[in-house]
Amino acid sequence: MKKLLIATALATIAGAASAQDIVRLGTEGAYPPYNFINDAGEVAGFEREFGDELCKRASLTCEWVTNEWDSIIPNLQSGNYDVIIAGMSITDEREEVIDFSAGYLPPASSSYLALSAETDLMSGPVAAQTGTIQASFIAENGMQLVEYATPEETVAAVKNGEAVAVLADKDYLVPMANESGGELVLLAREESIGGGVGLGFRDSDDALREKFDAAIKSMKCDGTLDTMITKAEYFGPESKTWGDAGKEGC
Repeated sequence: MKKLLIATALATIAGAASAQDIVRLGTEGAYPPYNFINDAGEVAGFEREFGDELCKRASLTCEWVTNEWDSIIPNLQSGNYDVIIAGMSITDEREEVIDFSAGYLPPASSSYLALSAETDLMSGPVAAQTGTIQASFIAENGMQLVEYATPEETVAAVKNGEAVAVLADKDYLVPMANESGGELVLLAREESIGGGVGLGFRDSDDALREKFDAAIKSMKCDGTLDTMITKAEYFGPESKTWGDAGKEGC
C-alpha cells in the first residue's frame, strides 16, 4: 500500500522532480551489455553504471525498476517509473508519444545471427524483438518478420528452426556468436538503423529531461562517457564513441 501511494504521488507531480524526490529509472534487465540482472538479482551493465553517474551529477536520488520491453513505453506514460533507460533508439515514431534526451550512445550497427554464413534472409522468417527498430526494418524491407517478447527468445528461434536469422544490435549478438561454439554465426551483412540511443521521458517532464541532458553533456565534455562506452565489459575499445563531436558546445 505504501509503495502504491508513493507511485501515485510521483505520477501526480511528474516533471517537478527535485533532489529530494526518488526518480525511478525503468529498464528491461535482459539485454547485455546494455542492461541485465546479475547474480545478486540487481540491474547491471553499461546503463546501470551510466544511469547511476547521471543521477549523481544531476543531484537526484534514483532507484531502478525493471519492466518487459513490449510495455516499457505505456508503463512510463502511466507513471510506473519516470525515465526509460533501456537501449532505446531515438526514432520519429517513438518521438510522437514520448520525449528523448540527447543521445548517450551513437547510432550502432545491427547484425544478423544465423546457423550458417550462407543463410538466405528471404528463405524464411527473420526474428526480432517486438517493438524494436529491427522489427520495423525487417517488415519494411521485404523479409518475413516473426516477433518475440524477449531477446533470448529471438536467438532460441534461430536455434530451433523457427527463424532463419535474428536481427538485433550487433553489440548484443557478438557475445552470442562467440559463446555458441560455432553453432551460431554473424552474417557479413549489417544494417544502420535508428538515430542513436537516448533516455525516454513523458512529454510533461521537461524539467527532469533538462537535468539529465545537462548531466549527459557533462559526461561527454569531460570524456567520461566515451571512457565508459569503451570498457571491455561493455562495448569495447573498437566501439563507436562521441569523440570530438561530443565536446561541441562544452
